[in-house]
Amino acid sequence: MEIIQQQPLREYHTFATEATADWWINYSSAEDLQTLARDEYFVSQPYLPIGAGSNLLFTHDKYRGVILYSQINDLHYYDETESALTRPGQQHVRAGSGIVWDHFVELMLSRGLYGVENLSLIPGTVGAAAIQNIGAYGSEVSQYIVAVDVVDLATGMTLRIPSALCDYRYRYSIFKDPQYHSYIVTHVHFILSTEPTCNLSYASLAKAFEGRDTMPTPEEIRQEVIRIRRAKLPDPEEIPNGGSFFMNPIVPLAQYEKLAKQYDTPVPHYPTHHEGEVKLSAAWLIDQTGLKGYRTGAVGVYEKQPLVLVNYGGATGQEVVALAEHVQQEVSRKFGITLHPEVRYID
Repeated sequence: MEIIQQQPLREYHTFATEATADWWINYSSAEDLQTLARDEYFVSQPYLPIGAGSNLLFTHDKYRGVILYSQINDLHYYDETESALTRPGQQHVRAGSGIVWDHFVELMLSRGLYGVENLSLIPGTVGAAAIQNIGAYGSEVSQYIVAVDVVDLATGMTLRIPSALCDYRYRYSIFKDPQYHSYIVTHVHFILSTEPTCNLSYASLAKAFEGRDTMPTPEEIRQEVIRIRRAKLPDPEEIPNGGSFFMNPIVPLAQYEKLAKQYDTPVPHYPTHHEGEVKLSAAWLIDQTGLKGYRTGAVGVYEKQPLVLVNYGGATGQEVVALAEHVQQEVSRKFGITLHPEVRYID
């Protein structure tokens, strides 16, 4: 375990705004977290676990608390005698929370384990993926998670939480609920397929393979997802950003139908888990306001993907927040729909 005071944060979150944390702690085991749980000074401080910092925005130049950074990078492949959770054609894998998510996807494919390839190139770590319930191209990570291991910093206890109790839904899990703020993820348990799978439920992904006599391989799907993402989304190393800034809004079916009648071309929408509701494309809504490519000062709406807000260099967290509020106001004014940030604001 390593403890650092006054840690600059610009290199540790993809929006790259200037900020400093009072304390930064690198931890590499559940035992490290249990040690912290017994520290009276530590438990009296605000604390924030982060992964790659790809889904958060520091809104001020000081974080008055402790940043917890996972360096738990182990992988364990359960054999048939160790795990009662698998059926024939499945593999149980436990992954450390600090593993870079896309590296995990690549490793699984190299081992002949399938299912998460549609989630390729999403920034972040394994732990953050489980907390956020990341999703893309017709897939959500919760489809493959069977349990999450945590240390409860309030008690020092280690817990294994079955996925059924994680309350997974669109970009949500119990780990985002303030009630469970003290749960720090150490490992995530996945059930993956040993047989190649092919999820082409997302229209643009399916279109890329039209006209083929054979179904694409999982590796081909991964490469196509990477190609699409790189074509649409800016590299945070070149243009700092937090990826998709807003969640796709879920609206009543009647509201969607009313909206669809106003346009000659189809209004993008997706099914939800509930009848009578549909999920609209936040990117499409923003695009219709004319804000794609909009820029004010050092921040702007990315010209190729309006769902992405970018820092063109030297922006403050407050400038990004102001831009986000402007986008929300314009969408609300035009459609009567409220966009909610997917990016987490850190005060």
